[in-house]
Amino acid sequence: MVAVLVAAVSVVGTHFAASKVDGHLDLPTLLLLLVGPVALLFSRRWPAPALVVTTVATVGYYGLGFPYGPQFTAFAVVLVMAVLAGYRVLAWVCSVGALTVYFLLYWAIEHGTMSWTWVLGHVAGVAAILALSELYRVHRQRVAVQRRIRAERQRRQANEERLRIAQELHDVLAHNISLINVQAGVALHLMDQRPEQARTALSVIKQASKEALGEMRSALAVLRGETYAAHSPTPGLDRLGELTGRLGSAGLAVRTTVTGSPRPLPVEVDLAAYRIVQEALTNVYRHARASEAVVSLAYRPGQLTVLVTDDGTGDPTAAHPDGAGPVAAAEPADASGGNGIPGMRERATALGGSLTAGPLPGGGFRVVATFPLGGEAP
Repeated sequence: MVAVLVAAVSVVGTHFAASKVDGHLDLPTLLLLLVGPVALLFSRRWPAPALVVTTVATVGYYGLGFPYGPQFTAFAVVLVMAVLAGYRVLAWVCSVGALTVYFLLYWAIEHGTMSWTWVLGHVAGVAAILALSELYRVHRQRVAVQRRIRAERQRRQANEERLRIAQELHDVLAHNISLINVQAGVALHLMDQRPEQARTALSVIKQASKEALGEMRSALAVLRGETYAAHSPTPGLDRLGELTGRLGSAGLAVRTTVTGSPRPLPVEVDLAAYRIVQEALTNVYRHARASEAVVSLAYRPGQLTVLVTDDGTGDPTAAHPDGAGPVAAAEPADASGGNGIPGMRERATALGGSLTAGPLPGGGFRVVATFPLGGEAP
């Protein structure tokens, strides 16, 4: 379409110019007029040859004294396409060469005087085409860079969201499946001898499975880009009572102490602190063989400290899937490749905090997480 449009403009415009001289276009004139539009048909695939052919045809047309008209239109379009295709040096060489040869042919054939205004007018016209081409090239590059940055940002956000969902699923499922697994064994063991205690274990299983199912549904809805109306509010430290009560029903006594004045926390800090307590207590319940765990919350100016300790007597050399054994937890990463301690540490460090975990000298295990509260003066 561009080639046809350029051909029409060149032929009609040149016919109008020729009518002022002899009234018609001869065959050589038409052939030179159509060289540029035909070269345009191949300029997208072969921009350099198309530019060279169009430059020669344009210089020959004007330099040999054919009727003046818009024959340069094809040269201007091909010049722009060559610059955009990356042939910038060739475009400048063809432009300078075309002007030089044109001036020499005009002087040799027409023997006319060339004023400085006439010469500068031609140079300014070609320079304007090159300058606009360079500006458009820079604009296209800038748009392409912004598009790549936007796409990369979207990919990074999607990856971060998937990692967040994976961490949430791990924390929720690890906690609830652990309760279900242990309490199912208790229920089977006590079904015949102590049915009332078996009933309690089954109640814990029912509640844990309900919560796990709800969290899985909401996570899958997020992955599908949907909303889940039954999704419970984002958990925080205000729900510690539910967590400790569930573990108490399952047989692990949990005591909570608070230092300082409890106050509203940023949502991400509140969620991270809750999940760390949940993961730490899950590890105590599964592996520590503890009779009691203590959760301590310390609200200080500009900082929140979460401490979880237990009096467990678990085998310190035992490794397990979540890496919550004393030896594994004391290492920077789980020796068994689990996600428990590294996941808690990632939650804390992602918010500018820190987490340490390791065995206590007198027995038991300790997890300490600190979170800076940037909105408060330290």
